[in-house]
Amino acid sequence: MKTVTIYTDGACSGNPGPGGWGAILMYGEHKKELSGGEARTTNNRMELTGVIAALEALKEPCIVELYSDSKYVIDGLSKGWAKGWRARGWVKSDKKPALNPDLWGRLLELYELHTVNLHWVKGHAENEFNNRCDQLAVAESQRFK
Repeated sequence: MKTVTIYTDGACSGNPGPGGWGAILMYGEHKKELSGGEARTTNNRMELTGVIAALEALKEPCIVELYSDSKYVIDGLSKGWAKGWRARGWVKSDKKPALNPDLWGRLLELYELHTVNLHWVKGHAENEFNNRCDQLAVAESQRFK
């Protein structure tokens, strides 16, 4: 399987408010940037959407090194929270509804197609790819102001 490195980030001006996401996919010498946004959304929805869009861009099952500064995304996958929510019909262990089940459901479908290694990175720090994803996400969010 090919190994692809993916960086993602989401941004939102207000929560909810105009939002954007950015992703960078890297394979060998190839690098692709993706971005998008919505007029009224939340930061967590944009974080999820960035990962979904990046995984959807893969044309075959891959080993994915996924980097995100979103604890919501990283913990939701690595700690099994999202799988638990899905198994309980999108209900959290505290019996409250899980947020964003539409996006978590799609993300889990994609996550299960690939071998994904999750990496949390500190946001707005010295990681050039995370910073570039943030620039893409913010630029997209500003289109909706």
